[in-house]
Amino acid sequence: MRHEESICEPKVFKNVFDAHSEGLRNYLYYKSGDLDMAEDLVQESFVKLWKSCAKVSVLKAKSFLFTVGRNLFLNVVAHKKVVLNHQKQTLKQYTSETPEFILEEKEFMKKLQDAIADLSEKQREVFLLNRIDKKTYTEIAEIVGVSVKAVEKRMSLALKSLREKIELL
Repeated sequence: MRHEESICEPKVFKNVFDAHSEGLRNYLYYKSGDLDMAEDLVQESFVKLWKSCAKVSVLKAKSFLFTVGRNLFLNVVAHKKVVLNHQKQTLKQYTSETPEFILEEKEFMKKLQDAIADLSEKQREVFLLNRIDKKTYTEIAEIVGVSVKAVEKRMSLALKSLREKIELL
């Protein structure tokens, strides 16, 4: 995309949408634990971008979208406790694993999901952005709006908490 392109041009807007909608949705999902809410907030964020298209450059679009998305999320959950509700993992229809192994795996996944849900919102979003979306600490710092040191601290606390809850070590 060229710097002088306008987001008000439908083709440019579509390119921005294609480039950032999935990442924004994942980010908002990790914050909220609610996929439907995340998708709604992504739509609202892009509506706000469209309404402000003359004021936002293509280079600033990502930052604008993540800031708007984060603010919309904070407005929605200002007085709610957020609990991450992972989708249940489906087992393969055909497996050579024993029923005991499958049961242990299910129990482990439940423990892991509960442990992730019990993390603080800040720890959970950093952990999932890094481990699921494969974002670097620098990228996470930019998305979340904190220093790389703060990301490192949140990740350290998240891993410590997960280890304790799942009894890996």
